[in-house]
Formats: sequence, structure tokens, C-alpha cells
Amino acid sequence: MKRTALRWSGYVAVAIVFAIACAFLSQWQFSRNEERERQLALIAANYDAPPAPLADLVGADGSFDGGDQWHPVALRGRYLPEDTLLARNRAHGGTAAFEVLVPFRTTSGEVLIIDRGWLAPGNHQPVPDEVPAPPSGEVTVVARLMPGEPLRNATQSAPEGQVPTINLPLIADQLRLDGVITGAYGLMASEDPAPASAPTQLESPSEDPGPHLSYAIQWILFAVMGFVFIWYMIRTEIRHRREDAADAAADVAAASVAGSAPTDVAERIPASERRRRRRAGARPQDRDMQEEDALLDEVTPR
Repeated sequence: MKRTALRWSGYVAVAIVFAIACAFLSQWQFSRNEERERQLALIAANYDAPPAPLADLVGADGSFDGGDQWHPVALRGRYLPEDTLLARNRAHGGTAAFEVLVPFRTTSGEVLIIDRGWLAPGNHQPVPDEVPAPPSGEVTVVARLMPGEPLRNATQSAPEGQVPTINLPLIADQLRLDGVITGAYGLMASEDPAPASAPTQLESPSEDPGPHLSYAIQWILFAVMGFVFIWYMIRTEIRHRREDAADAAADVAAASVAGSAPTDVAERIPASERRRRRRAGARPQDRDMQEEDALLDEVTPR
């Protein structure tokens, strides 16, 4: 009995550990769902807002409030096409595309990096066959502000004229231009005058809330199912023990009724063994065994 209790305690301990792991994973998914809801709220509030002056959303020191992400700004100035960079390994069009980053110097002297869109790799080379030039001369640009991206590791690098990610301090160091804003960059929405050709414009952000909430609920259900499974195992074991005890009592009762030891093959099979065979789906081998089962049922105490 002590060994059985220890085994059952082990079952419960496993269920508790599994439930704790599920709770952590569920909380992680709830956190991701909250972050996704925050992003969707920013998109809804800012994406189609009227364009604001750059100085209203980006501080004099280049600082940028994350709550202004996706908000359009109106810029007047000139592109610096000779300092164009390509951000590599961007997922667009089912391929590792390139995003075209062009510095834009405003009439007030700041330089904002403008992401003009994406280009597919070339037909016979990894880089695009051609990079469309931005409009020359003075241009009016409407762009949506975005925070810069972190470097995935300190050793990230890219070939000349490219960057591994849109990390604004890295881009500023590479360009060596005065007044580069490192708190935010702009996703180009429109240019006036419009160029004859341009990179493919970036897609609008998805409004799909994602599966995080359903995943969180699933982890909670998994934790509950763990305890249900352990309860089922313990209950099944208890039921089998009771059946075995009842079979043993039936064997003793059958022997006392018969007054002598069993004489045929069917009678030499104990009731517990017949019970085990029935659990496993085995069928009685002959009519004698069926008749003996009926007799045992009659003499078994209820």
C-alpha cells in the first residue's frame, strides 16, 4: 500500500510540474496578446492620421516616442541618392528581398532615413538588377515614422552599400552625414513629384490579432487535462484492485461450493485470469467457461 501511495504521489507531482510549465507558457502568450493589442491600437490611431510636421514628433535630439509609431509626417527637402543603402534579407514577395533606404535632408537641415520600398534579387545576381532613383530636386514626402531595429548580434555585417538591419546608429556611422536622426526612420507613403519608377511599396500592417489568446487558453486546458489524466490513472488502478479482490473472493466461494478441486480445463482458470482476459478483449473459449462465469456471478457477494 505504501508503494502504491508513493507511486500516486509521483503521478500528482508530475501533474503539478506540468501545470506550472503550462501556466508560464500561458502567461507568455497572454503577454504577447497584450503587446499585439497595443500594436493594433497604434495602427488604428496613427496610420491614417493627418501628416504632422517632423519637429512635432521627433525631438531636437532625435528622440522619438513609441506612441507615435506609424504616424505620418510631411517633409520638404531633397533626397541624397548617392548615399542610398540596401537593407538585406527582408521578407517580401516570398523571397529575401532588399529595402531601399535613402537619406532625406529636410529644409531645416535634419536627415531622416526614408525606406522607399523593396526590390527583389536580380535575375542572375543576389542584389537587385536596378535600384530606381528617387525624385531629384526639392521634393515633398509623406512618410510614416518607425523606430529603428536592433542588431541581432554584435558581429552582424553586410557587404558594402548594404546593412544587415535598419539599425539607425549603424546607418549613421556608415553614412557619416551631419544631422542624421537616429530615433526613427520613415516608411515612404507618397512623393511629390512622383518618379517614373519606384521600388514596390511596403504592405500595410496586418490587423490580424494573431493566435496568442487561443494559445494561452490551450495551455490552461493542457494543465487541467494533466490532472484529469492522473485522476483517470489512479481511478482505473483502484477499480482494477477492487475487481481483483472480488475475483479472489469468487475463487474461494466457487471452491467451497464445488467441494473439490476443478477437474476440467475451464474450471482450472481462476476467475481473476478470466477477468483479465475480458479486460483485454478476449472471448470465452467454450460453453463450459461461460457457464462457470454465470455460476461465479451467482455466488459472488454483492
